[in-house]
Amino acid sequence: MSSGVRFTSREMRYIALFESITGATAKDCVVDEDLNRIIFVVKEGDVGAAIGRKGKNIHLLERMTGKKHEIIEHSENPAQFIKNALRPAHVNEIRITERPDGKTIAVVSVNPRDKGVAIGKNGRNAERIRFLAKRYFRIQNVSIT
Repeated sequence: MSSGVRFTSREMRYIALFESITGATAKDCVVDEDLNRIIFVVKEGDVGAAIGRKGKNIHLLERMTGKKHEIIEHSENPAQFIKNALRPAHVNEIRITERPDGKTIAVVSVNPRDKGVAIGKNGRNAERIRFLAKRYFRIQNVSIT
């Protein structure tokens, strides 16, 4: 996780609840009030525990908080992190480049059938990955093609 990420007391309470119910380790928690969702970034290998058998943990958390929950597996590799964040869309290729102006961008090529899943309703998944890529890897923009 990039330095400088601070949690509010509310996010810390969500992390404590999440970890006590799932047994998974949360590295980050983003509360998105506009879309009534909570995004958890969990340590590598903890996605299964976070979700639970047949989604049991997620359903319980959603009933308790009244919000949708999204789980993303963390990776130190920016391309792998982006791929994890776009699941279940099938990613063909990810190119991360630094432009002459110093900004870093990622261009993600997905299977044409999965483009809608990758972008999400009203672009919500695309916005999520742009926010997280900037937060963790200082990638200014993620373009999905």
